Amino acid sequence: MPDVQPLVSDFVLKLKRRKVEGSHAVARQTAELLRSVVSQHRMGSSANQAAALADAVRAVGEQLIAANPIELAVGNIVRRVLHIIKEEDISATAVGIEGLSVTVDSDDEYDNERDDRPSLSAAVLAAHARNALRAPSLQTLLEDIPVSPAISRTASSTGDSDGKSKSGDKSSTRKLKHDVIAAIGDLIDEIDSCYEPISEQAVELIHQNEVILTLGRSRTVKEFLYAAKEKKRSFRVFVAEGAPRYQGHILAKELVEKGVQTTVITDSAVFAMISRVNMVIVGAHAVMANGGVIAPVGMNMVALAAQRHAVPFVVVAGSHKLCPLYPHNPEVLLNELKSPSDLLDFGEFSDCMNFSTQDGSPLLNVVNPTFDYVPPKLVSLFITDTGGHSPSYMYRLIAEYYSADDLVVRRKSTA
Repeated sequence: MPDVQPLVSDFVLKLKRRKVEGSHAVARQTAELLRSVVSQHRMGSSANQAAALADAVRAVGEQLIAANPIELAVGNIVRRVLHIIKEEDISATAVGIEGLSVTVDSDDEYDNERDDRPSLSAAVLAAHARNALRAPSLQTLLEDIPVSPAISRTASSTGDSDGKSKSGDKSSTRKLKHDVIAAIGDLIDEIDSCYEPISEQAVELIHQNEVILTLGRSRTVKEFLYAAKEKKRSFRVFVAEGAPRYQGHILAKELVEKGVQTTVITDSAVFAMISRVNMVIVGAHAVMANGGVIAPVGMNMVALAAQRHAVPFVVVAGSHKLCPLYPHNPEVLLNELKSPSDLLDFGEFSDCMNFSTQDGSPLLNVVNPTFDYVPPKLVSLFITDTGGHSPSYMYRLIAEYYSADDLVVRRKSTA
């Protein structure tokens, strides 16, 4: 991929230096880069073109994930694209089988009645193969998909010439690449428009004269509250400031500009104020497969306060934040430490150094974590662009977006 490598190197550098802020921007730029990777990939003479294309995506995905492991949206999008390649390959295979006039009955003396017998459509075959790649859900358990032993027998009995086969392979290869690029484009549109379907649910959740509490600054939460205000809901918002970066101050100003009655409180005042609150609505850095949430630091304290006072704790997040990994997976970094300068200026910090010791170790240490982990038992409801879901349902929802064998993004061994 000579043409796309400079783009990959540039994005890797941005991720390492944290130049891309916000999971939404990271997810979108990752998807755009992978679309370029697929577009520039040269489809060779390999028998399995889908596997070769997926390996090219994995090669880039490994670099991106290693550049910033804490930004789980990168791995989410890489896995989504790998799942797209599988689905498009399955769909193309199903269409090819449908062209062979596959029937559900075996060949017998009643060949003249073949036209009257039901045939397996490409959609049915694709759905059946797709369901084999994901965990069962209520929908898939209720689906009744016919499976015919005649498929393999009929497919193996076709006698197309070598010339037609080669021509068909080239055509199917081009179609696979085109379909994957189009599907990644749909994924980018989904990322861009995730706020709208989430915000549409605000009017059902926020009622008249309620008091909402949030922490820090989340664009998803902001758009959610904006939507409720536009629907003429009258409510009040308590914003915990989100020390030490104080992103809550920015959110409070943005809400006031929209006419939302807002009160800024310190993080330590959450327990004191929670008894006046009807609902907690917060954003997330990532939603894990078990329904746990990686969120800005201080969020676990808010969740515990909400549980103690029986206040619903609602998490709003786009589907690009749904991660198929569990918190205990070795690929997951639950936290990273920010600069001590957020808490103390360097002058104060240097004054606390004890240079009389041999190693010059400081007498004062500063720990400035970025994230908290909120276990699923503290979450009441998830609001995503596909609707509202309980924490116990999240692993089923996540199974719709990812393939089980892509959870660890690593190139397949050729040995």
